[in-house]
Amino acid sequence: MGATGRSRSNWQLVASNQKRTESILASLITSKTRLKLLLKFFTHPDARGHLRGLAEEFGDSTNAVRIELNKLEEAGLLHGQNEGQKVVYRVNKTNPFYSDLVSMVSKYMGFDELIENVLEKVGNLKEAYVVGDYAKGVDSGTIELVLVGDLYVSALDDLCERVANKIKRKIEYRIYTSDSVNIEEANLRLI
Repeated sequence: MGATGRSRSNWQLVASNQKRTESILASLITSKTRLKLLLKFFTHPDARGHLRGLAEEFGDSTNAVRIELNKLEEAGLLHGQNEGQKVVYRVNKTNPFYSDLVSMVSKYMGFDELIENVLEKVGNLKEAYVVGDYAKGVDSGTIELVLVGDLYVSALDDLCERVANKIKRKIEYRIYTSDSVNIEEANLRLI
């Protein structure tokens, strides 16, 4: 089998694994509110939120969010801490399942696919960040990237389009050539 046949076969295997991961996560997590909370807290290690703010962000009732926050806190996945009159929640990085959940959420959102099949093949990439909604832990359907380096735009466009079709999310990017890019917005560093 030639290189093209192998590449296509590997691509199909990765796509199959991606679908399986999404199916497993959706099957395990039947509450849409709980899934939103996991996406928020396990895509960004410093994410934090309080009941009313999370309810507003997700468009859910405070009761639905409260129930799921309590379950996640009881499971040891989140810590709630009083700050004034609010309880602010953060991820519990010492939980033995923390790394596994970060990995599962990353696969669900397609970040692993993005890194393996796009970011490593587009030229001299020095840094890569997810910004926008995903960096805030919100699954909006559009992954926004800030890329730093000397990149092949045509290859990047082609690979982003293929990965976007596989992970069912739109991919937008901005390229900077300077090493000293200062990203002020919320971000999640990929590379």
